[in-house]
Amino acid sequence: MRVLVIGAGALGGYFGGCLLRAGRDVTFMVRPRRAEQLTREGLQIISPNGDFTVSAPTLLAGDIREPFDLVLVGVKSYSLNEAMPEFAPAVGPNTTILPILNGMAHIERLSAQFGADRVLGGTAYISAGLDAAGRVVHVFPNHDLVFGEIPGGSSDRTRALEAFFDGTGFNARASDMVMQDMWEKFVQLGLGGGITCLMRASLGDILAAPGGREAMFEIFVECCAVAAASGFKPRPALIESNTTFITTVGSPLKASMLRDIERGSTTEGDHILGDMVMRARALGIETPILNLARTHVAAYEIGRARILAAS
Repeated sequence: MRVLVIGAGALGGYFGGCLLRAGRDVTFMVRPRRAEQLTREGLQIISPNGDFTVSAPTLLAGDIREPFDLVLVGVKSYSLNEAMPEFAPAVGPNTTILPILNGMAHIERLSAQFGADRVLGGTAYISAGLDAAGRVVHVFPNHDLVFGEIPGGSSDRTRALEAFFDGTGFNARASDMVMQDMWEKFVQLGLGGGITCLMRASLGDILAAPGGREAMFEIFVECCAVAAASGFKPRPALIESNTTFITTVGSPLKASMLRDIERGSTTEGDHILGDMVMRARALGIETPILNLARTHVAAYEIGRARILAAS
């Protein structure tokens, strides 16, 4: 199976790197600067599960000449619109597209562009980022990739993918309820991203602040209500794990969205918080804290754009 990974950042770099280490046929579509860096230094992974470096074949946008069997989309949501026409030549009649972006809206965009029959649902449970040297830094041992057919159920291609991913060093699971899995991840992102960005603080510091516990539970309830009204009521395990997530005294955890703000980067605020708010309004659900979090991150993005324009 020939795999094209779109992007060699935290997600694409980690999962693509593991595939390469296991001897799979993988190529990365990247920008010229990243291609030069990977050619010079290799793809470097720093992980609690073991550090490694692999030689990473690359292609630039415009250099794709034939279809691939699997296109693994690992870019940030705000880069997807630009990336889709660039990797379009890699998508043939039998190509499977597996996006592992955060959120939900990208499924509709990819399906509209390439056809719903080519697109799987997918989500990654991993905490990772790129450091200043361009290395993929994997923070916690968990590294799970869940994927499946959007209508639900199993299929020949999801079983084949599960077999293909076996033995590659990360946990891959074909799900017969992938949209439920994705919605539960969406709820978790809305909760963590919304509250830590709104408060500009870690979960432990928010919990210790007056009214912090109540605010976290309220935004959690709001996100769960949107999921339930959309037909994907969060399961008890998700409720339990996220309750622990926001009630752990002294937790240093911050959402990646807040870490993006702290380093002055663009965020996935519109794709996560904005999309959740839009869905809530369409369903007639009141989400006052989520609305405020969305406005907070949007105001940051407006200010950041103004500064960049002036520089």
